[in-house]
Amino acid sequence: MRLDRWFKRHFPDVNHSYLQKLLRTGQVRVDGKRAETSSRLAAGQSVRIPPLAAWAAPVRGPNPAAGKPKAMSDKQIAELQALVLFRDADVIAINKPAGLAVQGGTGTTKHLDAMLDALRFDGKERPKLVHRLDKDTSGVLLLARNTFAASKLTEMFRGSAVRKIYWAATVGVPKPYQGKIDLALAKEGGPQGERVAENKEEGKRAVTVYSVQENAGKQAAFVAMWPLTGRTHQLRVHMAAVGTPILGDGKYAGQGAFLPGAEVTKKLHLHARRLVLPHPRGGKTIDVTAPLPDHMQATWKYLGFSPNLRDDPFEDFE
Repeated sequence: MRLDRWFKRHFPDVNHSYLQKLLRTGQVRVDGKRAETSSRLAAGQSVRIPPLAAWAAPVRGPNPAAGKPKAMSDKQIAELQALVLFRDADVIAINKPAGLAVQGGTGTTKHLDAMLDALRFDGKERPKLVHRLDKDTSGVLLLARNTFAASKLTEMFRGSAVRKIYWAATVGVPKPYQGKIDLALAKEGGPQGERVAENKEEGKRAVTVYSVQENAGKQAAFVAMWPLTGRTHQLRVHMAAVGTPILGDGKYAGQGAFLPGAEVTKKLHLHARRLVLPHPRGGKTIDVTAPLPDHMQATWKYLGFSPNLRDDPFEDFE
């Protein structure tokens, strides 16, 4: 029996996104080893789970530290449903706005995980998160409409089945114009909270392919990126590491992430432009593209970039 099905049988009130968090942080072990959603259990194996006290609050909803979600008004529900880019019986794709957290955390009371009932539509189950975007990153976010799709999609995002294309504006122009960044990354604490940094000894391999689409002299560039791995803040750290941070990313580049004198917002300019992946039931491909958010459209216009370039400049990449 698969581990996720074992959990559903023995702990039916534990929601999918919380189970994924437990697995992602190594809190669930099978015979002493870190487990994954697709891990298979056999008779006699030992499953270690966190103390039940830690499960009490989140079993029926989002992270307990996120605060009690408020009821949504009809207007808020309509606004959230208007973000839908694609929907069928198994999958929903939305254009997540910048500034909306996907999951809760300390001090975060407004987040998508608390609003998912508004995206139930005619479905029997509450939609489930299968991947994440940073709070300040906009763009395509996929949700599973049932347990079957959630299991399949989670496996795809952990593997290499999903093609993710991001658009960003950078301060400076990456050289060469097309290239691959291969730097190991690790999380580390600091006076300003948790960050991700290059760490050759203890970090996990992170690989990003990029392509400069247009440039505004030497001051800025429109860059398309394809993360071949899915590390936290990978694109932001990689672009800062090569000396061309993403515009507005003060967390990783300080004042170097801004354009002095330019009439552009200080918001992060990173957008999940396109997702391409097999349908969880097979037989067809899901291909979803999200339009740029307003603040990036304004910057594109100011810098003279075209918002209508091809969505995948990596078609010939091997």
